[in-house]
Amino acid sequence: MLKGKTALITGSTSGIGLAIARSFAAAGCNVMLNGFGDAGEIERLRAGLENEFEVAVRYSRADMRKPVEIAAMIAAAEDEFGTLDVLINNAGIQHVASIEDFPVEKWDAIIAVNLSSSFHTIRAALPGMKRRGWGRIINIASAHGLVASSQKAAYVAAKHGLVGLTKVVAIETANAGITCNAICPGWVLTPLVQAQIEARAKERGTTVEVEKLALVAEKQPMHQFTAPENIAALAVFLASDAASTITGSAYSIDGGWLAQ
Repeated sequence: MLKGKTALITGSTSGIGLAIARSFAAAGCNVMLNGFGDAGEIERLRAGLENEFEVAVRYSRADMRKPVEIAAMIAAAEDEFGTLDVLINNAGIQHVASIEDFPVEKWDAIIAVNLSSSFHTIRAALPGMKRRGWGRIINIASAHGLVASSQKAAYVAAKHGLVGLTKVVAIETANAGITCNAICPGWVLTPLVQAQIEARAKERGTTVEVEKLALVAEKQPMHQFTAPENIAALAVFLASDAASTITGSAYSIDGGWLAQ
């Protein structure tokens, strides 16, 4: 039922976002990619998705800190494809420090990218979704949208805010043919996390496998990372007809993190 629809995924040139883009393309959606990176590599990804899945794939380099660029990205998707049916807010950044040492500019950037950008994308996308009487909004939050950890003040605040925003959008669109849900992953083995594990192993003189287990065991009873493809599969389900009455929910996919 997603064939021929359009999905826009922020932060989709790598990691979780790219896995989501692949899954929606595989389901027959046209896709708008967004994110930063090497221009040649991004074009390779775009063309590869287009060729593999025989859908239209476009790319926007809109900066998620800039509302004007976000609005232009949403407008470009609707102009290019004639519709924007599925919006996945995935873009995110991180900085770790105690509150008294947290750089103000880092706080502002994390709130802008991890929270405010979703307000701006949703605000711009909703009028079209309401006119068409159908839409799916999926916000990639975090386990840190439901619980906290030290030294992550901005990230935790932003992700809690994103879960709250999800609920408000769900209430306001409950009878408009639109759903809005959040996905709250625990540890996900993205290239960025893999690099962090390798750095920990080098610093501590241990192995990558030792540090991988140590990292995931800090929070999760299940000592297993979630694969980006599993998050993507959940996103596709939430966009499907089977999930038509699921709205305002925050889905944990966290190896038991929140069960403790």
